[in-house]
Amino acid sequence: MPIPILDAVPSSETLPGAADVVVIGGGIIGASAALSLAERRVSVVLCEKGMIGAEQSGRNWGWCRKQGRDPRELPLMLESMRLWGRLAERVGTDVGFRETGILYLASTASELASYEAWLELARPFQLDSKLIGPSELANLLPDGTRNWAGALYTRSDGRAEPQKAVPAIARAAAAAGATIVTGCAVRGIETEGGRVAGVVTERGPVRCSAVILAGGAWSRLFCGSLRLSLPQLTVRASVMRTAPLDGGPEIAAKGPGFGFRKRLDGGYTVAHSNRNLHSIVPDSLRLFPRFLPRFLAERHDIQLGLNRRFLEELFRPRRWALDAPSPFERCRVLDPQPAVKDLDEALRNLALAWPVFEKAVAVDRWAGMIDVMPDGIPVISPVPDLPGLTVATGFTGHGFGIGPAAGRLAADLATGAGPIVDPEPFHWSRFQGVRHGVRQVQRIAGAR
Repeated sequence: MPIPILDAVPSSETLPGAADVVVIGGGIIGASAALSLAERRVSVVLCEKGMIGAEQSGRNWGWCRKQGRDPRELPLMLESMRLWGRLAERVGTDVGFRETGILYLASTASELASYEAWLELARPFQLDSKLIGPSELANLLPDGTRNWAGALYTRSDGRAEPQKAVPAIARAAAAAGATIVTGCAVRGIETEGGRVAGVVTERGPVRCSAVILAGGAWSRLFCGSLRLSLPQLTVRASVMRTAPLDGGPEIAAKGPGFGFRKRLDGGYTVAHSNRNLHSIVPDSLRLFPRFLPRFLAERHDIQLGLNRRFLEELFRPRRWALDAPSPFERCRVLDPQPAVKDLDEALRNLALAWPVFEKAVAVDRWAGMIDVMPDGIPVISPVPDLPGLTVATGFTGHGFGIGPAAGRLAADLATGAGPIVDPEPFHWSRFQGVRHGVRQVQRIAGAR
């Protein structure tokens, strides 16, 4: 299957021998971190083994939402929405960000009650989220055929274009002085005196005192090669793009068996709201006790499958010499097969609810690998066991919207600057047997 079409990002022809910070990974987190650092005149090199935005950062739904988030994420998301609001000016191009509103549709009173419970948790943040009834819902999404109990609605939430936004952020970082190098895998980290002293890439070493690992689905493997334990698994999510469609809604919405948002080109991004696949791999067994509560809570949204990935990961080396090719060079871009039947079902579900979508024509289908943490929120944190390393990963399907501020926070932590928000909830030590003062809050499953 073809990968989504991404805007181009020129790669530097030379790899500097030294920098203040090396960023590993060219998704929205890594690109945003590089831009924040370059704007502060910090010398930064971003190394991406494939292409900028080619994995999950360029394959997601494109939602930018506060709605439905774990309250621990909300301060960071509020900052991210402020950054989204001025991102076009900052990067010099339209990235498709629009505050068009987002709806979580409820078929039953019990679904509405669950959204009301989230509103209580989010009340201290003074969001514009609210419950709406059938009549207001019909005004926001007219010409429907179903009788809905109501919806959770946030007018100020919206959307952006992943395939435009991530490359635009990387290009802006380069314009501000960052060195962006694609097709260049980082094989490992070198240390001196127990702290980061540089990285070794397939094109040579780079001396540095700080590294930001924003490796998405690859982060656990990279950390493991450093003998650092990161409890992370992956989930495959499939997405469809339609041709331009006249008369469709501007607002984005998620309901039973579908989710959608309008694209900048007039088409729609469509996905199934509860058909994500976790392929069982050796790490699934190793991390089973940590992830069991999450799986039980979301068992209706996650399918389990056993396929060739089990053997691929079973025989994949977990450590390697830095002077030989690494696993990151053997797979430049994670490009899983999309679940075509599920996507076609999602479009049918959508057309049954709003007949305007009967005219929608699928143009592309793709899938991406979501990096998932046991508690549903990311790690954005220095690693105490390896001074100089900051990890920013595990965004559990909602990293795109929060990406600009998450990258900024990673840059703050890597350089010792005042953090954009309190980083306490995202600390590495919460998975290392250390109580870190963070209350577990049940997450309402949301869209990507």
